[in-house]
Amino acid sequence: MADERRRYGEASDDDLLRWSGMGDRDAFDQIVLRHGPYALRTARRLTRNVEAAEDLVQDAFVRAWNHARDFDGSRARFTTWLYRVIVNLSIDLARRKQPEPLPEGFDMTDDGPSAEGHLEARQERLALVAALQSVPPRQRAAMALVYDEGLSGAEAARRMGLSAKAVERLLARGRALLRETLERDGRTERRQNS
Repeated sequence: MADERRRYGEASDDDLLRWSGMGDRDAFDQIVLRHGPYALRTARRLTRNVEAAEDLVQDAFVRAWNHARDFDGSRARFTTWLYRVIVNLSIDLARRKQPEPLPEGFDMTDDGPSAEGHLEARQERLALVAALQSVPPRQRAAMALVYDEGLSGAEAARRMGLSAKAVERLLARGRALLRETLERDGRTERRQNS
């Protein structure tokens, strides 16, 4: 292959990974350029934290580099495999991470001149964000793909490496847990009574 000029931009992911597995850093750079933005968007949706998402993506690409030689494109597309690695790393992070305490003197009220409706809407958004943290990462991942990215259930299933039925179950469980958490905190009752 010494005489053959590799066209990285035109190569398939399978070829780039095969070349990466042989130690070709330029091929792997093309993988990172091609899939880095998608990986970062996905990680940010799962972690809700830019720094954690960047670390997670870096870890995912390190794993991709280390396992490029073993990648089998006939079993799954690279993006499916990469998404699975990102989800697994976010699950590991969620298991290790303890809730961060609020800074001393933190005041949840809005000091500015705002209407009661603005304050209620803000509190509902905060409650929703907090409730989403109670949803397990796999369910949150399915919800992010379908509701944030607008993918169909089948597209989300392909990205997650699951069946469409499995994604439907994850979505149903995630919605039920979210509803239960919001009801327990009294959020949905207030909205229904308004």
